[in-house]
Amino acid sequence: MKTRAIAAIMAGAILAGALTGCVSKKKYNELAALHQQMSQDYTTIQANYAQEQTKSKTVQALLDEARRNNADLKSQYSALQSSLDKSISQNTQGNVNISKLVDEINASNKYIKQLVQAKSKSDSLNLALSTNLTRSLSGSESDEVNVRVIKGVVYISLADNMLFKSGSYEVNSRAMQTLSKIAKIIKDYKDYDVLVEGNTDPVPIKRANIRNNWDLSALRASSVVQVLQNDFGVDPSRLTAGGRGEYNPIADNDSELGRQRNRRTEIIITPKLDQFLDLIDKAPDSK
Repeated sequence: MKTRAIAAIMAGAILAGALTGCVSKKKYNELAALHQQMSQDYTTIQANYAQEQTKSKTVQALLDEARRNNADLKSQYSALQSSLDKSISQNTQGNVNISKLVDEINASNKYIKQLVQAKSKSDSLNLALSTNLTRSLSGSESDEVNVRVIKGVVYISLADNMLFKSGSYEVNSRAMQTLSKIAKIIKDYKDYDVLVEGNTDPVPIKRANIRNNWDLSALRASSVVQVLQNDFGVDPSRLTAGGRGEYNPIADNDSELGRQRNRRTEIIITPKLDQFLDLIDKAPDSK
């Protein structure tokens, strides 16, 4: 607007000069130079204006884009907040489940620890029992008595010819000393039950009052049980007698040596089952 006013003034001046008469050449040149300068200024101002207009449009575009981005960020924030709220709710329930699981694991660990302690105690007692019994036997008795600990159970195997005469179920006198030592060990370990098992070879028995090897094995076990009770004072409630006949061999019956090994009476000493059943009853609920 300023340039246009200047141009108008110039034009007016030139027109006035023309009307009033001829101007000097010098004056004319000055006016011409001023006109040219003002034209250049006008062109420059127009270019700057156009540039500023372009910049204004660019800033507006950036502002619009920023507004759109801000709206997108608000939408994303809202979605994240909703997801976080849901996660917190699920995590709270998860913490309850984890806490319950930890309690169950602790209960199971306590139960397992009790079982391990019970087994360790049983293993220690078994070792002491078998060691004490073995030490109490004389050299000749050791040849006819075999003491073993298998899976937490003490097995005392007595040779048939030490305990009985052939085909008989009456305990002979020379076995009494050995049985007295076994009875002493049994009485020292009151938390153990005692099973006496009779075993035979497959050779048929030929006695009018004994029908077969089942009878012979059961009668021999019963005889040993009654000696432990009547002669050496073992509590009968701890004793059980059983016969297995020829059906629990530990050697081949094809040889005399094998049949001799199979003719045996085993005194089996085991921890009382009710102690372990009590532990089983205390097992944590797995529900």
